[in-house]
Formats: sequence, structure tokens, C-alpha cells
Amino acid sequence: MFKEIECEYHIPVLYEATLEKLVTNKEGVYLDCTLGGGGHSEGILKTLGDGGKLISIDQDQQAIDFAKKRLEKYGSKWEVYKDNFENLDTVLYLAGYDKIDGILMDIGVSSTQLDDPERGFSFRYDTKLDMRMNKTAKISAYEVVNEYEEGELAKIIYEYGEEKASRKIARLIVEAREEKPIETTGELVDIIKMAVPFRRGAKGKKQKHPATQTFQAIRIEVNRELEVLKTAIDKAVECLKPGGRLGIITFHSLEDRIVKNKFRELATNCICPPELPICMCNNKAKVKLVTRKPIAPTEEELKFNIRARSSKLRVIEKLG
Repeated sequence: MFKEIECEYHIPVLYEATLEKLVTNKEGVYLDCTLGGGGHSEGILKTLGDGGKLISIDQDQQAIDFAKKRLEKYGSKWEVYKDNFENLDTVLYLAGYDKIDGILMDIGVSSTQLDDPERGFSFRYDTKLDMRMNKTAKISAYEVVNEYEEGELAKIIYEYGEEKASRKIARLIVEAREEKPIETTGELVDIIKMAVPFRRGAKGKKQKHPATQTFQAIRIEVNRELEVLKTAIDKAVECLKPGGRLGIITFHSLEDRIVKNKFRELATNCICPPELPICMCNNKAKVKLVTRKPIAPTEEELKFNIRARSSKLRVIEKLG
């Protein structure tokens, strides 16, 4: 199966599990919030019947241009909008829908974005600092690295990258940019290496590059990824029909923690403090958990797509 779904743009992770858990009404309306190369979108379109409909969103024009060529054969069964998925409610309104049957969010950077030197996402290439998923966005990695105050930089690197050497990295960045602006990923990597030694992975695993966590942190800040995710979850639940499902694929612990806690909160009835003898909040659960534990990729999938190794799928269903 995985050989069949490979494409030149991006291999979709957790492909079979996502389709199985998400598409419960083959004549329903679905939303793919993160189109990318169109792998998941095409899977949904193939699963839907003649009366089904898919709407896709992406803020990256390069991804939209690629997916249009790939999915044009589905005609009016598919629509695409250029936007950030935090505006999913607006997109659905423009498409003429109020409540729909399912929503998918595949969070993170696509393989194509990572592998494109011009995008500046990866420390593997010495290129201009950028990291914007939307190339028209005003803030890039260059502004974060060269304009943020030292304390703010340290906070971002610690909270979004879970990097223990965050203060030292921030201090060295500020010292370096006093001499000249930090313009490339290579310059930033050299600075990080002065603060973080090469880390050996667990036995049998590849060594972790010293810049991994800092680059992750800056990318999250540039694209407001965690803020967007929190907003989008609430909007998605409101846009689902009773019985409709929301599936979210995450790639690192920060994202997964947000999704897990938010799903648990939405699936809880009483939210009163435990010391109260009776419920005073009158809160009612909005969803039920379809996956109590996240679905991880199989060994078969990892043979074809090693970048899927940290992915997790969680699914909820809207209550009536």
C-alpha cells in the first residue's frame, strides 16, 4: 500500500488509519486543513462516494499549485482555499457550509518544505533564514533571530524547543548579531554548536543534531503553530455535525500535549474543582474520544517513510 501512495511532493503519514477513523459518511462533506502535497486529500476523495465533497486549505501557494494538478481530475468534488487553517470557519462559510462530517489536521512541516533549501527550514542546508510556511508573511526566522530581545529568544527556544541550553544560545545569538546580522541557517548553526555539544541518540539511533530543537522553536514562533492549533481545535468542533469527527496528526510532544489535553477537556462533563460536593458548572462534554491512546505508525510504514516515526493520530467525535 505505501508504495502505491508515494508521491514526489510528500508521503502522507498514518494514511490508512486516518481514512479509516475519519471518513464515516462516504456522501458527507470533509475538510483537510493542511493540504500539503494532497496525499491525505486524495485519500479522502477516493474514499468518498459520488455525493461526497472535500474542501482543502493551505497557506503555501507552492503546495496548492502542486495539489491542483494532482487533484483536478476530481472536478467539483474538490475545492481549495489559500488560508491559514485557524480561519477554517471562514473558509467553510465561503464554501457554503455550516456543519460538516469530518476535519483533518496534519500538523507540521511537509517533507518538501524541509527539503527545499530556499525555504530555510532545515539546518542541513546553508541558506537564507526564512522558515515561513506562507511566503507572504511579514515575520521570518531572520526577524526572530535578529530582532527579538535576548530574554524573549531564550523563552521561545526553551518553551517551543525544550532546549536546556536556551539561555546560552540566546546570549550567543545576541553577541553575534552585534557584530553583523545573522543571515543564514549556517551562521545560526555555528552559533548553536558553541552552546550545545553533539548529542548521542539512544543505542542504535542516529545522533541528534545540536540545532534540532532551536530550529524547531524558531519555526513554531515564525508560523504561530501552537497558537493556531489551539484556536483551530475549538473552531473545528463547532463546525462538526453530531457524529462528525476531528482527526489531528502531530509530530512532537508540544503539539501532542496540546491536542491530548484539549480533547480530554472537550470530552469531560463536570469541570468543577474536586473539593465541591456537587456539580455547579453544568458543563457538558462536547465530544467523545475515538482514540483513547494515539495511533502510531506501523513498522511497515516506517520502512517507506522514516519521517513518520514521531507522528501520532488522535481522533474525537462530536456529540449530539
